This record gives sequence, C-alpha cells and structure tokens, in this order.
Amino acid sequence: MKNIWTIAKREFDNYFNSPIAYVVAFAILFPVGIIFSIIMFSSSQQSSFGGPAPTPDALTNWFVILLIFFSPAVTMRLLSDEARMGTLELLLTAPVRDFELVAGKWLGAFLFILLLILVTLTFPIIMDNFVEPGIDMKVLFSSYVGVILVSAALIGLGVGISAIFTNQFAAFFVTFVLFFFLWILVGVPAGFLEKGGEVFRYLSINTHFFETMNRGTINIGDIVYFLSLTALGLFVGTTAIEIRRWR
Repeated sequence: MKNIWTIAKREFDNYFNSPIAYVVAFAILFPVGIIFSIIMFSSSQQSSFGGPAPTPDALTNWFVILLIFFSPAVTMRLLSDEARMGTLELLLTAPVRDFELVAGKWLGAFLFILLLILVTLTFPIIMDNFVEPGIDMKVLFSSYVGVILVSAALIGLGVGISAIFTNQFAAFFVTFVLFFFLWILVGVPAGFLEKGGEVFRYLSINTHFFETMNRGTINIGDIVYFLSLTALGLFVGTTAIEIRRWR
C-alpha cells in the first residue's frame, strides 16, 4: 500500500507540472461553470413563479460527457511514456509489484479527477443556498456517487490501455474510441436487435449512469458495473506490465 501511495503522490504532483492538466481542467470546468450559470438564471426565474426545485443532474451530466472526451488525455502518458522513455524498465527493477505500479498510476490520475469533481461540487452548494426551494439532495448525492464511479472506471480503463502502448497518442486514440463506444456506439445495436439487445444495453454507460444515478437512483448493479470496469482496466494494465517484464 505504501508503494501505491508513493507512486500516486508522484503522479498527482506531476500533473501540475504539465500543461495537459490545466488544459483538461479548463476544458471540463469552464463548460460546467457555464451550465451552472444558465441553471442559476433559469431557476431564479422559475422560483419567482413557484417553479420546481432545480436539480444538479445537468452539471453532472455534462461533467461525465466532457470526461469521456478529455480523460484519455489524462491517462495516455501514464505508462506509455514510461515505456517510450525507457524509465519503465527502471521501475520494473525496483521493489514494486506490477499491480502496485498500475494501481499507483491509477490512483494518482483518479485523485486529479476527484479534485475537479470537488470543485464542481461548489456549484450545487451555491445553488442550494441562493435558489428557492433548494436542490434535491437525493439527486445530488446519487449523481456525485455516479460521477466518482464513472471517473474511477474511465481512469482504470485508460491506465490499462496506456500500459499496452508505447505511443501516448495511440493510447489516447484507442482510449477515446473505447469510451465513445461505451457511451454511444454500444447502444446502437440495442435499438435494432430483439435478441441480445439487452447485452449491449447493459454495456452502455447510459444505462448505469445517465438513466439511473444521474436521476437519483442508485442500484447495486450499477455500482458493480463501474467497479468491474475499474478492475478490468487494472487487470489489463497489470498483465501488460507482466508481459513486458518477461520479454
């Protein structure tokens, strides 16, 4: 556990020495901030006429969509850059297990995304204090639990793919295609297939976040789905590192 935390801390600190982190932070937080401003304005208008309580689901909805587009930039260099520069071989000779290396990289990236999530949490808090009758706390809780689980899964898959490639741009492209598939493309066959459609529907992020957690419902199946994706990514990453070790 100590090795995992040491690697995670190093990766987390490295993000703030890289322009990519600031670009990703701006690309996610700025649009979410605009959505927040729009919600605040429309909610204040509705509250004057006794309208419904505002919900934070639009904020978390857009956060996840933006995360799908930009999180590959966060994970693309985690292990592919180590392999390209030859530093991965040095890490493999250190007293660190393969899983600890992959888990540490994942945790460092996850903590960076978690920081962005905490920043966006200020928006619904402000909304709750300044807009009557306040926000639905049940939706707020389930939405942010969902965002955290989605982030863990996407970062896990991204780290796994990064361990396979030595080119960070190849890692970015493959990761983005996978995320886009899980978001949109996997849902296309579900709409046309009578048999097997439910399988594709289950694989979709829409089923487990946008249609449930982001609307105030937390199901055990959704939690298992995202934890399974996270574990799959870490397994793929660990296996890829083990293969490199024995080459």
